[in-house]
Amino acid sequence: MKNIVVLVSGSGTNLQRIIDTIEAGEIENAKVSLVVADRKCYGLERAKNHAIDHILVPRGKNFSSELAKVIPADTDLIVLAGFLSILKPEFCENWNGKIINIHPALLPKFGGKGMWGMNVHNAVIEAGEKESGATVHFVTSGIDEGEAILQKSFEVTAEDTPETLAQKVHQVEYEIFPLAINKVLQNK
Repeated sequence: MKNIVVLVSGSGTNLQRIIDTIEAGEIENAKVSLVVADRKCYGLERAKNHAIDHILVPRGKNFSSELAKVIPADTDLIVLAGFLSILKPEFCENWNGKIINIHPALLPKFGGKGMWGMNVHNAVIEAGEKESGATVHFVTSGIDEGEAILQKSFEVTAEDTPETLAQKVHQVEYEIFPLAINKVLQNK
């Protein structure tokens, strides 16, 4: 059984999707062994509701080193699911090839510092992009610079707003996140 640690900052809808797809057997031979939040959020409640160990590690100057102390040594994969804190390069290097993130755009476009949530969707609309989507990628010390594992795109229409893009991207995330997790776990 592969152990997944999920890092969250918000409502935990992608965490819930991971839990649901594990229970349905779509993510094979795996379990969420720990959920870590960097702030009080509903993601912790989701973990509690599924009897998954969970902990709050508050953001701060030593966040990455405090986080490192709570990640079990037998962790096979760390999944950032709506996680907003930036991890220190040392943490990323220690878990190289074992940390993935989902990003609400087609990387390498619209990635990097400040590119999260509605900031991304606003930027896509303002740039007049013809397509958007989501990317699951490996986490490295460079923000949103890791190798893509899986991407899926959709057409941006003239009627789209940042809000409609957010909805479309979320549906794509739900589709590709479990596939990417399964792919990474099966390749180990």
